[in-house]
Amino acid sequence: MAIEIAPLPTPASADPNLMKDFGREVKGVHPGKLTPEQLEEVKELLYKYNALLFRDVVVSPEEQYALTKAFDPQSENYGHGNNKTGNTKKSILHPDLKTIPRVPQVQLIGNGTVYDHEGLAEAKLKHPHHKTFHADAISDEDEEKGYTRFYRWHIDAALYDLEPPKVTTLYGLKVPGGSTQICRYDDGTGDELQVPLGTTAFVSGATMFDILPPELKSLAVRSKVRYSPHPYVWMAPARSNTTGLGLLTEDKELSLSELPEWTEDKLKALPMLWKNPVTGGLHYQVHPSGASAIEVAPLPEGASKEGALYPDGAIIDNLGEVRELLYKMQRPGIAPSLVYPHDWKENDFVLFHNRGVLHSVVGAFKPDQVRAFHQVSNTCYIHSHTLIAKQCNLAASDTPAGPSEEDVKRYA
Repeated sequence: MAIEIAPLPTPASADPNLMKDFGREVKGVHPGKLTPEQLEEVKELLYKYNALLFRDVVVSPEEQYALTKAFDPQSENYGHGNNKTGNTKKSILHPDLKTIPRVPQVQLIGNGTVYDHEGLAEAKLKHPHHKTFHADAISDEDEEKGYTRFYRWHIDAALYDLEPPKVTTLYGLKVPGGSTQICRYDDGTGDELQVPLGTTAFVSGATMFDILPPELKSLAVRSKVRYSPHPYVWMAPARSNTTGLGLLTEDKELSLSELPEWTEDKLKALPMLWKNPVTGGLHYQVHPSGASAIEVAPLPEGASKEGALYPDGAIIDNLGEVRELLYKMQRPGIAPSLVYPHDWKENDFVLFHNRGVLHSVVGAFKPDQVRAFHQVSNTCYIHSHTLIAKQCNLAASDTPAGPSEEDVKRYA
């Protein structure tokens, strides 16, 4: 059967020029039953459009794992290590993920309690809420009126020891209905975005780079970002700014001596820009909450120093300066006109280019709005309002490719 594609339904707030090539709905094929030829076509489509949606499909954990692995056949482990997330109780990821026992690369996520599900006798799921992570929160009164925030903008990656996954798959099985919400940025800009209840918000890392002014493009193309050891444990006591795009600098992070055992050879210093394997474009791919330092290379020989930032190179390791600079570079890329908030339907299967986009959980559920993302079997009992989803990403077999020598000469 031939593959058909159609643009994703973008909100009225979207910039039609900058969003025209983001995301496609794929029709006519099942994501778990692709022929080799269809798989190659899907790969090309993903790297071109960054997110693919398959509507109303039934996908088993084994099929979800197989498709995710097809993008990196040498990969094996879940992006944070099989069964490690739940055991690292100090990690900020600990409450959000439950591992499927027979396919440990697939995680169960959502809100509420699920019973007798894929080898899990009972799984208590909790949809992340910005009140648990932001330094200040929307008032209860405003939340009742339908206001919410982005929880945390990120890429799926351990950022220590393991390489960032190439793709992530999300499969929504049970999606409770509800009114739309208004996502407030609360950063003094007045920016707001109408979003579906419980949406996953996406932005393009390519657009985030493309809209930068020349001096910041020059900086980005020359920079690497250092991440803390065990960053999700390190950052756990810290709190986010109001946009979910990085942390406030309040000296709340754990000291290196308080972290689980770590070694220098497992630390990550990744390019600020990651090169798309199909389009050759550059994507601004930084997890701002885990960053601890920025390494800036000098301008290439012959480049003009006029207006350049750090023309002779630098190591920026003052945490406040690191966060301020990253925010300056990334905040334009999450403007309301550049965000795709996915409106989840039951049995939606989303495949996204984890090395090409940033994403965030958004919104809040009431206690009776139980949500989970995962495959439902005939013997699984689910509360009538449960939202269920399953997530799969695999630690990659290689490091993201950064800018080429030609890229550096072009933008520096």
